[in-house]
Amino acid sequence: MTDSLRDQLLGLGFKPAPKPERKPERKPERRPDSRPDNRHASGKPAGKPAGRPGQGPRPNNAPHAAQARPARSREEMDLAKAYAIRAQKEKDERIEAERVKQEEARARREAKARVEELLKGKPLNDPNAEIARHFPYGGKIKRIHVNAEQLKALNAGELGVVQQNGRYLLVTAALLAEAESIFPACVALKVDPDAPAGDDPYSDPQYQVPDDLVW
Repeated sequence: MTDSLRDQLLGLGFKPAPKPERKPERKPERRPDSRPDNRHASGKPAGKPAGRPGQGPRPNNAPHAAQARPARSREEMDLAKAYAIRAQKEKDERIEAERVKQEEARARREAKARVEELLKGKPLNDPNAEIARHFPYGGKIKRIHVNAEQLKALNAGELGVVQQNGRYLLVTAALLAEAESIFPACVALKVDPDAPAGDDPYSDPQYQVPDDLVW
């Protein structure tokens, strides 16, 4: 179609045909490089597995840590063994000491019970006695009230004193000896008639300590 004909058609109201849209030029695709690429299509480096969210990769240095730990020397092993043997020995000694302590306490309770049974109804304490006979016992000065005859028999060794549950009981020499064979600690006063008088300064009535004296 010539320009004159085009002009005539435009004059008659015909619109020119729209021009075809120009497509953008495509860039040439980049050829893959011969060098290895360690990245995935997602952009993340290849060869490293993705961990859980919020969790970093596990360190893989456990074998190295084990190798870096120095081996214990023979001297250290012997010393540790000696300490273990000593600790076990001390533990065994404590257990044995506790066992012996409990056994002694049990034997003491049984002996006291036997003495108590032995002395039932046999003490000779006089409720009307007014003479205080003092004697040392348990690191302190104790006393028992006796009458004149009992004091004479006590100083002669014919009578004795036994301690039972905080009380001091006057008993015969034979009963005192029997109680002593069961539980020696119960004997509070045992007079040897052949001993010098100076061994027992409280045997003479003139040396009796007043009752109101605090020891």
